[in-house]
Amino acid sequence: MKQNEKRAVVLLSGGLDSATALAIAADQGYSCHVLSFDYGQRSQTELNAARAVAARVGVSEHRVLRLHLEDFGGSALTDTDIDVPKDQAEGIPVTYVPARNTVFLSLALGWAEVLDADAIFIGVNAVDYSGYPDCRPEFIDAFERMANLATRRGVEGNPVRIEAPLMYMTKADIIRRGIELGVDYSLTLSCYQADSEGRACGRCDSCRLRAKGFEEAGVADPTRYI
Repeated sequence: MKQNEKRAVVLLSGGLDSATALAIAADQGYSCHVLSFDYGQRSQTELNAARAVAARVGVSEHRVLRLHLEDFGGSALTDTDIDVPKDQAEGIPVTYVPARNTVFLSLALGWAEVLDADAIFIGVNAVDYSGYPDCRPEFIDAFERMANLATRRGVEGNPVRIEAPLMYMTKADIIRRGIELGVDYSLTLSCYQADSEGRACGRCDSCRLRAKGFEEAGVADPTRYI
């Protein structure tokens, strides 16, 4: 690693939002060290999307960690006994994976310490999202405070930043920004239950939010549907 380069750990699921967050980090001049998770999710093909996106951007490194969150279950994304809903529900939906972003950010923080990274990028959004409690600005702010109490950089007065550049953007705004930065959204996958060929269901909450975003942005939707 070059001594004076700006480094960031970027969380990449393979979806539209995280791909845009990666493009923003790269555009800001960061050397991007990308982290994805095989956490027992229904749609394993999203990891193929993450690999394709990372390769397209030309990141410094891309790691995929295996976690066994399906051992806990408690979410339609990790527990096959819970159906993915076709209609938007009130409150926190069953597609919420308990403490997922807390776990992901904690592991990203560990790698950031090893890399002496300046920032961690995450593509959470509080405008067009599904009601997940760990996508809110309050959570990101609280995690950043905790991170700088618990790390060498924080104690030594050189805090790591948790960057959530999409937090207050609509899905349409995110897509427009990504297009400006050259994101190829045909490589991304947002569906909660995509098939083995990476085709989206078109019915789940994530598919609906994505389709609405492309429509409102005035951009052709490149998603492959079943």
